[in-house]
Amino acid sequence: MLPRWTTAEVVNGKLALLLAVLAACASPHPMSDWRSLSDGRTLDAWRGFRRPDVPGGWQMVDGALTRVAEAGDLITREQFADFELTLDWMVAEGGNSGILYRVTEDADATYQTGPEMQVLDDARHADGRSPLTSAGAVYGLYPAQKGIVHPAGEWNSVRIVARGAQVEHWLNDTRVAAYELDSPEWKARVAASKFNAWPGYGRAASGHIALQDHGDRVAFRRIRIRPLP
Repeated sequence: MLPRWTTAEVVNGKLALLLAVLAACASPHPMSDWRSLSDGRTLDAWRGFRRPDVPGGWQMVDGALTRVAEAGDLITREQFADFELTLDWMVAEGGNSGILYRVTEDADATYQTGPEMQVLDDARHADGRSPLTSAGAVYGLYPAQKGIVHPAGEWNSVRIVARGAQVEHWLNDTRVAAYELDSPEWKARVAASKFNAWPGYGRAASGHIALQDHGDRVAFRRIRIRPLP
């Protein structure tokens, strides 16, 4: 026998469903907007920098995209302009890597065009001594807030938001760095850095997301991106 509902139960049920639908539509981060860049099984969304295939040194290990041997940097097949990127990373002891964005293939290396969010074992790597090159920093340009990164062997969560010239780096739910591209401050910092040698650095309105092979074991998981209007 089918259950019988009272009029009040039916009304309340419809109201709850309506409220759930409205909440989903009003959410600033509707799930339908997100695209997975890592399904935990394949590397279909990726390829090597300036090459059509995926280098063998990048593999899926326990559901995480992992640099296991010399391979070169990995880039997304798709390019993105304004976006919100989220992922988790874990680096080996003393390890160094990076997440770069708006990367083009017009230069010899990803870091010559795309700004980088530093991935690092702050406690054991020399770069961890400077806020400008520690985990979460806009590498070499804008320092990261200290004391936020988890140690080597533990997962760290990342959120990078790039909307036009405004960019934010978030590490473990804390905003650790922010900047405005092409602002007077940005230009002055670039001019005083090694990036001044590459005229295309930070100039692209859109480009690839890149994961850096810096010679150390590093793993990335739950990689998602949401293009922004």
